Amino acid sequence: MQLSVYEIAGILNAKVIGDVNFIVKGVSSFDESDPHDITFAYDSKYLNRLSKSKAGAVIIPDNFCTEENYLKGPVLVKTANPKISFFKLVPLFHPEKIIQPFIHNSAHIGQFTALGKNLIIEANVFIGNHVQLGENVHLMPGVYIGDDVIIGDHTIIKPNVTILDKTRIGQRVIIHSGTVIGSDGFGFAQDIDLHRKIVHTGYVSIGDDAEIGACNTIDRGTLGTTVIGNGVKTDNLVHIAHNVKIGDNTLIVAQAGIAGSTFVGRNVIIAGKAGISGHIKIGDGAIIGPYSGVHSDIGEKEIVSGIPHMPHALWRKVVSIMIRLPEMRKTLLSVEKRLKDIEKMNKKTEQK
Repeated sequence: MQLSVYEIAGILNAKVIGDVNFIVKGVSSFDESDPHDITFAYDSKYLNRLSKSKAGAVIIPDNFCTEENYLKGPVLVKTANPKISFFKLVPLFHPEKIIQPFIHNSAHIGQFTALGKNLIIEANVFIGNHVQLGENVHLMPGVYIGDDVIIGDHTIIKPNVTILDKTRIGQRVIIHSGTVIGSDGFGFAQDIDLHRKIVHTGYVSIGDDAEIGACNTIDRGTLGTTVIGNGVKTDNLVHIAHNVKIGDNTLIVAQAGIAGSTFVGRNVIIAGKAGISGHIKIGDGAIIGPYSGVHSDIGEKEIVSGIPHMPHALWRKVVSIMIRLPEMRKTLLSVEKRLKDIEKMNKKTEQK
């Protein structure tokens, strides 16, 4: 694929500074570009180094000031959102591999299963009984689908994913390799010296346009439902426990864990390695910082960090103090010693 900057500007509805006839042959990151690549820059870290980029063209914010007689450096393509614009171009240079619909002869398809049109079911896929697959569903090798599962149109399930009984998955969902959906939650009842297993009869429901990262574990409800809302995106190695409810368009970053029966609102951001206790509520638009330990409710649009969690601004002060603790300890010990010396001198003076 080759496109002129003039053609790219037409696709992106962009303004060009430089040679509109320059030919772009590929897309790349800012620091790894070749002379015929196009890349993007959206903050000062990259915008201040435009003239040093090896890329032939760079997509930049339309409000970024450039000299009127700009000549040196790459061709500049100005758009409102450089990142979004760049990733509109990526599929043009790296089109998806087209696979014609087929069902591999090694796939097992259970009884009373409803299959939609244009399915791709690859090698060693297991599909249980009473399963419903929508149109244009793609199941990659080694996928396991339990009984009574429903999967919506245009959903892609990547290799070695396990989807257990009664799971509901919406349309245009992507589930990455190694993920387990619908496993039993960590539920046990104390009986004298034994931990007796609680039978889990609930299921997992995943909304439309969600994307579940690699090696996630999402537990079924104990009795009710574990809910992943529309547009939710999870990173790799995320754990979501039984009966958790996650609102639409929430982002959950790698290695975060959410304990049972917690309600997470819409448009929440949970950063990497955050741990969230069970039976609490996190309000819409909240942001939870990395490594946070969340033990109680968080309000709408609240930003918290730390263990235990606290307002982010307070956490920054706490961290700045923690770094100085060794020095402060030395100072405190010195002050204590001076006070003791003064007390000894006062006692001697009183005795005289």
